Amino acid sequence: MSEPRIKAGLWVQMALRMGDADGRPGAVLHKGDADAGAVLVVLRGVGGLVVLAQTRDQAGEPAWLRGTGPGPVDQQAADQYVAKQRKYDPDLWVIEFDARDFLPPFEANIL
Repeated sequence: MSEPRIKAGLWVQMALRMGDADGRPGAVLHKGDADAGAVLVVLRGVGGLVVLAQTRDQAGEPAWLRGTGPGPVDQQAADQYVAKQRKYDPDLWVIEFDARDFLPPFEANIL
């Protein structure tokens, strides 16, 4: 039996509200499937951007992977990563937050 999952559209709304409450305003850059779309999170900070992609850790728990690498990248590199992921998954959500420290406004296990 699989674990219950929250719908993607609802999760995105929650993340955006948490961002507003935390002083890290966010926006939807691409609206994906409201029920089952995956999510990419773009963090815009000092010196560039970091894109987080959903994944699972070794125990099967939800986690986030720095899809663009360990450090900040420029706008072009972030856009290329997002475009490549959207090519493979048209149901993908892309949300962005102002995050000077490159940390999301929600609790996240970042691998």
